[in-house]
Amino acid sequence: MAPVQMPNEERVAYTDAYLTIDYSRQAVTLESRPVELTSKEFAMLAFLAGHAGEILPREAMLAAVWGYNDQVRTRTLDVHLARVRKKLGPLGHRYIETVFGSGCRFQPQMTAVRSVA
Repeated sequence: MAPVQMPNEERVAYTDAYLTIDYSRQAVTLESRPVELTSKEFAMLAFLAGHAGEILPREAMLAAVWGYNDQVRTRTLDVHLARVRKKLGPLGHRYIETVFGSGCRFQPQMTAVRSVA
């Protein structure tokens, strides 16, 4: 298995209205609270954020994060996506969008959403 290459190594962090990803410390905060991620979960989220707005095929994510080739059939990506979405709470599905038949896309959240009560 190939080593994981962290995206945007020249960047110190990704930050938007809710989420901060500190690449050098491998730390994530959501609304100023720490989010506990495994190393693979962090690598996957960092890879997605490093390609924000782009639709990334499953094969590209499996190759970049796990070192798998396109011949590998596995559900590990789906499991990790579900875990990271859950850890990001209600914003998980807003950050990590599944594009049916194509892959996934990381969607930055630039403005705070106000809830109507």
